[in-house]
Amino acid sequence: MGREIKGGRFGQRDFDRFAQRLDAETDRLRELFRSGGLSRRGPMGGYELEAWLVNGEQAPAPVNEAFLARVGLEAVSPELARFNFELGAEPRPLTGDALERMEAELAAHWSRCRNTAAGLEAAPVMIGILPTVTDAMLGLANMSGQERYRALNEQIMRLRRGRPLKLDIQGAEFLHTEHRDVMLEAATTSFQLHLQLDPERAARYYNAALVLAGPLVGATANAPFLFGKRLWRETRIPLFEQAVAAGGFGGAAFGPVKRASFGSGYVRRSLLELFEENRAHYPILLPVDLEEPAAHLAHLRLHNGTIWRWVRPLLGFDPDGTPHLRLEHRVVAAGPSVPDTLANAALFYGLIRHLAERPAPPEDALEFATARENFYSAAKHGLRANLTWLDGKRRPLGELLRERLLARAREGLEELGCAGADIDRYLEILSERVRRRRTGAAWQIAYAEAYGRDFPALVAAYRTHQDRGAPVHEWPV
Repeated sequence: MGREIKGGRFGQRDFDRFAQRLDAETDRLRELFRSGGLSRRGPMGGYELEAWLVNGEQAPAPVNEAFLARVGLEAVSPELARFNFELGAEPRPLTGDALERMEAELAAHWSRCRNTAAGLEAAPVMIGILPTVTDAMLGLANMSGQERYRALNEQIMRLRRGRPLKLDIQGAEFLHTEHRDVMLEAATTSFQLHLQLDPERAARYYNAALVLAGPLVGATANAPFLFGKRLWRETRIPLFEQAVAAGGFGGAAFGPVKRASFGSGYVRRSLLELFEENRAHYPILLPVDLEEPAAHLAHLRLHNGTIWRWVRPLLGFDPDGTPHLRLEHRVVAAGPSVPDTLANAALFYGLIRHLAERPAPPEDALEFATARENFYSAAKHGLRANLTWLDGKRRPLGELLRERLLARAREGLEELGCAGADIDRYLEILSERVRRRRTGAAWQIAYAEAYGRDFPALVAAYRTHQDRGAPVHEWPV
């Protein structure tokens, strides 16, 4: 979904033509898997950070068009709403001082974004859900100008046969509302971690990514408030799933396979199974004629981009044009600070390396249904969630991280060849976050309990701490 499209009005001939090309490209991908035609370069890491623009009242500022015109960074691109943008990173080998260089790059780009936004009387904020956003702000008037977003909205509402999207979230409090467009999705901003893989190991890594999704989402939670209600520690999870609720078996608007979900199961042999599931079970949303050679797999990649598994397979290309496989881990919230962001990356890269390369596959020890239960429990309760781990024992996530997972992440980072000083620094940030039970979500809740639900004041304080660059466990309330 990162590419712009031409034209957003589609007829049956468009869907038929797209389906034919999707079939042909899926067949081509099968041949690439069979013949060994996919890149074996890796492991390579990268990220995409989604963020907000806010005004002097700490409310969303719909100025991303002017912001993008001025910022002068190829790494910065538009997002669904006029008050969001995305900041990407060049992929790099996960060895040596890769994490430190990622942090330096992110800090430099973030500083550039802050300076540019200041010229528009605005400021960037990295946070899972901005507490000052209101339902009324999430309308088509604030949708970014790209044609792909308007087409996506029209097609999702077509699949829903005009039925409004229903938001029902039961957390510490209860939220129920209805919405007639996909702009609810714009309230969710994440830190999406990418990992390029050897295709022979990709299935193990995909399954490991599902196993660790629960611990990751709980340890990085940063979205407790929506529309004035305190809900889940990571409310972004149910919000996103319900914001694009369309598409199931047989082309129906509703069904057991959801467009945003934890997925339908572990893969057995290869990531090809996921692309085949895409073709078999998900209605086409954007039947655009991309006019590209079949070798580019453009229609297959566009279709995959309209299916938002929390762990998503991606196809890309090496600099020499060889197609490659990546994982996109979408469970981590944006923020709270630049150091926290890289600590979250270190936790992901270290744990996935450890889990995927251990002699016994973790999916053999943890049923998919249990991994899924862990994920939603951790999104709801954060570090206090009780999770079942590979030994079959159930324990609080904070205890699991402290007693097991941080050490396993260290082993994985050492196996990757990451610099020892970087490993020590980022795991110390995580250790202190766990010890003090101070995720971004916990800080927001503590601030609201201390000062009341003055969300503009909360965002102002949050921004001050974020701009100082200290990790969230050091933030005073």
